[in-house]
Amino acid sequence: MADKLSPDEKLHLITRNLQVTILFADLHAFLDNMKAPWELLELRVKYYEQVIKAMLESIGVPLDKLKFVKGTEFQLSREYTLDVYRLSSMVTEHDAKKAGAEVVKQVEHPLLSGLLYPGLQALDEEYLKVDAQFGGVDQRKIFTLAEKYLPSLGYAKRSHLMNPMVPGLTGSKMSSSEEESKIDLLDSAGDVKKKLKKAFCEPGNIDNNGVLSFVKHVVFPLRGEFSIKRDAKWGGDKIYTAFEEVEKDFAEESVHPGDLKASVEVVLNQLLEPIRKKFESPELRKLTNTAYPDPSKTKGAAKDDDLAPSRVDIRVGKIISVEKHPDADSLYLEKIDVGEAEPRTVVSGLVAFISQEDLQDRLVLVLCNLKPQKMRGIESQAMLLCASIEGDPRRVEPLDPPEGSSPGERVFVEGYETGKPDDRLNPKKKVWEKVQADLKISDECVAQWRDKRLLTKLGQITCKTLKGGNVS
Repeated sequence: MADKLSPDEKLHLITRNLQVTILFADLHAFLDNMKAPWELLELRVKYYEQVIKAMLESIGVPLDKLKFVKGTEFQLSREYTLDVYRLSSMVTEHDAKKAGAEVVKQVEHPLLSGLLYPGLQALDEEYLKVDAQFGGVDQRKIFTLAEKYLPSLGYAKRSHLMNPMVPGLTGSKMSSSEEESKIDLLDSAGDVKKKLKKAFCEPGNIDNNGVLSFVKHVVFPLRGEFSIKRDAKWGGDKIYTAFEEVEKDFAEESVHPGDLKASVEVVLNQLLEPIRKKFESPELRKLTNTAYPDPSKTKGAAKDDDLAPSRVDIRVGKIISVEKHPDADSLYLEKIDVGEAEPRTVVSGLVAFISQEDLQDRLVLVLCNLKPQKMRGIESQAMLLCASIEGDPRRVEPLDPPEGSSPGERVFVEGYETGKPDDRLNPKKKVWEKVQADLKISDECVAQWRDKRLLTKLGQITCKTLKGGNVS
């Protein structure tokens, strides 16, 4: 029966008896490397409440059965804290790590906060008194943990609803740190046009296509149809009543990427315009600017943010295999454990400088958030960092982590311990190149950035002999 209902009728059927609670996890956000102060988090809670209300109102969702709750309203209570201790006496490290595998960064020696996270999310179900929890499919292992352990505490097992993870506009995972991978609710029409113009949308390619995914997961559920606008000589306008028809025509190249993007742009601006208008009020403009201040209007902020060394994801790695590249005599092909489920493939030009035997099983430093790049036909998924001194001959040595280090341990610059790395560095912003320019080896053979040491929790990063060298 539901398949015969219009989008409006489906929405009414779902929401007429539904009470919805939206949790603002301010405590979780504060504990995420403590990179945002409480005052800023309070402003962002207020901002998200207003922007979520505006978004729902723009598509006709009633707000009378919607409730907003801050995590700190109950997560600091005596009862909740006691349940955290009770749960920690039941959940194994293996189960906690497995539950957070897709939402918590995986390293060999994880922080305790990352292991607690899945259990806290499970307890939230009981303390919010909800019947079901909704999230993306990346939450499914946390949901499984909740179903397993809440009954052990004497609490009811909840239902769990999941939606698919929509790819970003760049063709990979959508990321808050990658501006061009997403459309923000307050993006201007110019921003929308610019982002869609750059969006990954190869002719005939329906995989990892964020533009097509928007049509599937937003346009059809809300409107029930999608209109392609195009010149008559290319077939004229066409109205689709099923996403599968759009996907089929795009796969067969009957729909051009330019026409798809232009048509999506029209729909996006129609959906966003009511939200933009609401946020034209002086009060909401002020809230937006204080919750998310424009870095370009903060003295020195844009420059400092671009150059913050915490944006690069450098980890300790262990080379578990090394062999010559099959198509390049000067390159090694390495498998390096960086604390993830699978080792990364890394191609490095070290054949002339260090033997395979000296690399095998060696602990090294690995830059993990560069965009993967093919090197003579094989994709290199990270960069092995070395010290070097130019000359004849050129001298190169891998950087050494402290003795006793383990794969996955984070490397940071002294004084930048709390910064969070980008999910992936945008090649156009040249963040790594800017940071690298100030990476040097001291006279004591210690790796430094602007005279501040590179460290792990066990000590400083060094090289064997290359005093005054560069890092690359």
